[in-house]
Formats: sequence, structure tokens, C-alpha cells
Amino acid sequence: MRSSNPVFSRRGFSRDNGHAGFNAAPQAGAAAAAGANPYAQGAANPYATNPYAQPDTQFGAPQAPARSGAMTIDDVVTRTAMTLGTVVLTAALAWALLPVDPANLGKSYGIGIGAALVAFVLAMVQSFKRKASPGVILAYAAFEGVFLGVISSAVSTYIGPGTVMQAVMGTMCVFAGVLIAYKMRWIRVTRRFYGFVMAAAMGFMLLMMVNLLFSVFGGGEGLGFRSGGLGILFGVIGIILGACFLALDFKQVEDGVNFGAPREEAWLAAFGLTMTLVWIYLEMLRLLSILNGDD
Repeated sequence: MRSSNPVFSRRGFSRDNGHAGFNAAPQAGAAAAAGANPYAQGAANPYATNPYAQPDTQFGAPQAPARSGAMTIDDVVTRTAMTLGTVVLTAALAWALLPVDPANLGKSYGIGIGAALVAFVLAMVQSFKRKASPGVILAYAAFEGVFLGVISSAVSTYIGPGTVMQAVMGTMCVFAGVLIAYKMRWIRVTRRFYGFVMAAAMGFMLLMMVNLLFSVFGGGEGLGFRSGGLGILFGVIGIILGACFLALDFKQVEDGVNFGAPREEAWLAAFGLTMTLVWIYLEMLRLLSILNGDD
């Protein structure tokens, strides 16, 4: 199954002389580190070229013969823990060393925006590489963490100290809920599911881009998609979309493990899951900021 996460979009699993690997086709692009939707990447029908696309595959279903050096769930968990751990560590350091207060506001924001741009470039580099580069992925995680640390510090300072913890807990609950629902097969990743999620993501991104243009050239809050009642509605939609893409990512990982993708591809799975979780966290943080700011 090919996810629209930029790590997986247009990079379905393929077999070459009996060995698993990724297709060589370049990806459409990477997630924008500074809060841009990382999911709106066009992709062809994932089942047309991906021999691992098994829309009805169940956990415990017959798997391809085990190969030496094949990716396992443990590999994905380990690499994801390393990548997310790097994000959390650098976010904590940024929070402590770059306080967002009137005396340091410009410096902290400047470093945060700079880190976001570097993270975006690194995400682009990895997204267009045919093979996983652990160094690039961990560097992306480090700079992304700096950006998140600055943004989280700002929200904690100017909105409320409990907002960040609420966003973290909310993100963890979304992840756990989608994982449980996927394993229990309450969520079934099918062609219809994939098409619906992609269409919804495209529409969501189009509206956000229009809102951004109105905000930049017209001033104020643009069309109001990021504040008030509309802001709350679109925040909820953003989180739901993130949850849907988590399901697509889980399907991608499951197919790769079942059909013997190379072990190094676990880094790509970790990269994609990290980007998805960052997106959910940012949407959760934005939603809670609106709710707590109205108190």
C-alpha cells in the first residue's frame, strides 16, 4: 500500500529478482517542516504498481518466505524511537535554551524559523533519495525538534502552560487509537479509503493555501480558517486527516514486513511516521491554542 505521506508517496514496494525494495520513481515532494501539510502529494493508484498492496491483508496472514536482512516490526519500532527521541530531545533543548519571552522573542523565532527551513530542505533531500539515509533523517528530526521546541514554548508562554502537554497527550491518544483500530480491523485500508483520504487532503490543502494567500495579502486572519469556530472545525479535520494517514502508514509498514522489504527501509518507515506525528501534534497544538485562547 502506498501512503500519501511523502516518504511513501510514489514509492510503492516492488520486487526485483526475488528481492524486495522500493520503486525508483522520485517522490512528488516532502513535508513542509514549518507546519505545511505533509500529505498533499499526488500519487497514482497504489494498487496498480505495488505488488505488496494487499487491501485485505490481516495481521497473522500468510507471509512471504523470510529473507535474511528483511525488515521487521522491531526494526521499524527501533528506528522510529530513535527518530522521535531526537525530535523530543532537541525540542526540550530548544525550549530550555531559546525562551520565548519579550527579551528573546526575535532571536528565538528567528532560530525556530531557520530550523524549520533546514528541516524542510533535509526532508526534500531524503524524499528524493532512492535509499534511506539515517544521517539525513536524524538531522531532519533534530532541526524539526528545534522548531517544535520554539513553537511549543511560545504557546506555553502566551496561551497557557498546560496547552503543550495537552497536545502531546492528544497526539499519543490519536496514535494509540489508530493503531488499535487498525490491528482490530475497525479501519480497513482499501482503494476506496485511500481515494477518499487523498481527495479530502487535497481539498484541505487547497483551502489552507487560499486562506494563507488572503492572510498575506489581505492581512488579518485571512478567511478565518485558523481562528474562531472555523478554526476549531478545520483543526479537527486536520487531526482526522492525520489519523487517516497514520492508518495508511501502518498499512505500508505491514506490507513491507509481510513481503520482506530490506531492513534499511525501516528508516523510511520511521521517517514517515515521524512526519505524520509531527503534523498531528501541530494541528492538535493549534486547535488547543484556539480553544484555550477563547477561555
